[in-house]
Amino acid sequence: MTTMKPTPILDSIKRPQDVAQLSYDECKALADELRYVIVDRVSKNGGHLASSLGVVDLTVALLAEFDLSTDQIVWDVGHQAYAYKLLTGRKDRFDTLRQYGGITGFPKRSESEYDVFGVGHSSTSVSAALGLLRAKKLKGDNGHVIAVIGDGAMTGGMAFEGLNDTGHFSENLTVILNDNQMSIDKNVGGLSRAFSNLRSSTGYIRAKSRVERVLLKIPLIGRPIARFLRMLKTWFRLLIRRNTPVIFEDLGFHYFGPFDGHNIALLKKKLEIAKEINGPVLIHIVTQKGKGYAPAEENPSVYHGVSPFDMEKGVQPSAKPTFTGCFSDSMVRIGKKYENVVAICAAMMTSTGLKNFRQNMKLRFFDVGIAEEHAVTMAAGMAVNGFVPVVALYSTFAQRAYDQLLHDVCLQDLHVVLALDRAGIVGADGMTHQGIYDISMMLSMPNVTLLSPCNFAELDRMLEYAVSEGKGLIAVRYPRGGQPDRLAEIPVSDGIAPRVIRDGRKVAILSLGIMCDQALEAADILSEKGISAKVIDVRCVKPVDIDSWRALLSDIDQVVTIEDGIAHAGFGTYLLSILDEAGDFPCVHDFTVLGVGDHPLVAGNRGVLLGIEGMDAKAIVAAVEKS
Repeated sequence: MTTMKPTPILDSIKRPQDVAQLSYDECKALADELRYVIVDRVSKNGGHLASSLGVVDLTVALLAEFDLSTDQIVWDVGHQAYAYKLLTGRKDRFDTLRQYGGITGFPKRSESEYDVFGVGHSSTSVSAALGLLRAKKLKGDNGHVIAVIGDGAMTGGMAFEGLNDTGHFSENLTVILNDNQMSIDKNVGGLSRAFSNLRSSTGYIRAKSRVERVLLKIPLIGRPIARFLRMLKTWFRLLIRRNTPVIFEDLGFHYFGPFDGHNIALLKKKLEIAKEINGPVLIHIVTQKGKGYAPAEENPSVYHGVSPFDMEKGVQPSAKPTFTGCFSDSMVRIGKKYENVVAICAAMMTSTGLKNFRQNMKLRFFDVGIAEEHAVTMAAGMAVNGFVPVVALYSTFAQRAYDQLLHDVCLQDLHVVLALDRAGIVGADGMTHQGIYDISMMLSMPNVTLLSPCNFAELDRMLEYAVSEGKGLIAVRYPRGGQPDRLAEIPVSDGIAPRVIRDGRKVAILSLGIMCDQALEAADILSEKGISAKVIDVRCVKPVDIDSWRALLSDIDQVVTIEDGIAHAGFGTYLLSILDEAGDFPCVHDFTVLGVGDHPLVAGNRGVLLGIEGMDAKAIVAAVEKS
C-alpha cells in the first residue's frame, strides 16, 4: 500500500477562514497538496478528476478573499468542488468520497453548512446564487454571493436566464466563469467561439507578464517602458471591443478578463476588486482541465469521470464490452443502413457512444452543448422534415427536457428516438445522477413506447425497431456498464412483447432490463426450495399489450415485479392498475412491486444499493415466500 505524502498546510486548515491567513507561497503549496490528495483519492474511489484539478487555484483564492461565515459560493457544475470540500471541514472524511455513507461527489446541503446549494446537473448556479442574494437583501443580511460556473455549464440556456435577470436589475452578484474550453467533450457552438475570441489574449497576458518582469529589472528605462506597454494594451483592447463587444457587458455586467485561472495572486486581486464594485461582476478566468496531473492534462475527456485506476500508470483502456459500446456499434450500423437517421447529443459525444457515428457520418451528427431542452426540440423539428433523430442522453439528464419531450414531441406524436444511457441505479455519483425517474416520466406521457433490453443483442434489435418500425417517441433505456454473464446467454427474439425466459408455475417474476439477472438468481433459489417460478422479461414497459399478458399470466396466482426505477410510480404499479381494470387476472390479489423507495437514492456501490432498497435476488425470494 502506498503511503500518503505529508500535507502539512492542508492539515493546518481547520476552518475555511484559515486560508486567508496563508502567505502567497503557502497558498501555492496548498494548491499542490490539494491536487495530490484529489488524484490519490479519485484513483482509489473513482470520480470527477480533471474538472476538480482545474479549479484548485481558484478555490484557494476564493477562500482567501471571502468569509464563508457570511459569504456564499454556489458551484456549477458541482463536480468541480473536491478542493472546496477538502477546505471546508471534510478532509478527514475524504477517503469516503462517493462511497455509501460517505461524502458525495457534488455539493449537498445536508452534508455541510458550506454547501449552500446542491448542484449535480448544470447551468443552475447563477439563478440559485441570485435567489440567495435577493433573500439576503430581503432579510437585511450582509455578505457576498458568488456563482462559479464552468466546465461547459455556460452553454446551457438557464445560465443566460439568470445572467439576464441579474444584469437587468443590476444585482451585486459575482459570477466567475471558469473557462476550460470543455464540458465532457470539447465545447461546441457560437458561444464557445465567442469565449475563444475573448480568450485569444490569454497567451498575450502570459507573455506580457514575462516581459514586464524583465523590464522592471532594467534600471531607469524599464519602468517607463512597462507603463507605456500597459497603456498600449488598454488602448488596443478598447479598440478591439468596438468591433467585438463583450457579451457580458451588454447584459449589464462589469466584465474582467480573461485571466490566468492558475495565478493565485492575480485571482485574489481581482476578487478583492469585485467585492468593491456596485453591480454585477463577471470574472472570466481560463483554466486547464486536469491541471497538475499530466495524464489528465493530456486527455481531459478521459479523466472527466473515471473509475478507480493506478495513480502511476493512469487510466488504462478497458476491453470489457458495455451497453454504451453496444449502442455505439448499433448506431454506426443503423446510420449506414438508414440515411434519414441523425444522432444528437448534449456535450457528451464520447460518453454516450456517438464518437464513432460522428467519425463515419459527420454531417448527420449534432452536438448542441449542455442543452438537453434544445436537443429534444431540435430533434422534433428534424422529425417534422422527415428525419429520424436519435437523441442520446443520460437518464438523469433527460429530466431537464421533460417539457420538451411532452410538449414538442409527444403531443405532436413525432417520431423521435430517445436513447437513455445510465438508466437505473448508477451508484457512486449519488442522488443527482441516479437514473431512476425515466420510467415514471415516460409513463406519464402520451404517444410513448418505452423499451428495456436485458442484454446487448436486445439493445441492438430494439434500436433497429425504434428507428425502422416505431412511431411517436420511442425511448430505449439501458444501464451503465456491461451485461451479466447469465443474461448474455438469453437469445434475441422478434417483436417487443414480453417473453418467458424461464418457465414455471403459479408464481411469476416480471423483470425489466438487467434486473432479469436478479430475477433468474431468485428463481434458482426458489427452485431449491421447491417453488417453481416463471421469469418474464418485460421488454416493453409501455404500451401494455394486454393480450400478451393474459396469455402469460393465465395460470399465475402470484406476481412479483422488479424494476430499476421508482416502485410506487413505475412499471409494476402501472401494470397492476391495467390488470385490475381488465378484471380477469387472479394474480392482482397477490401482486408485489419491488423497486426504489420514495426517497433520494444516495451514493454507493450498485450491489449494496440493490440490497438496501430490497431489489436483489434475496428480496425477490422473500417477497415470494411472504405470501
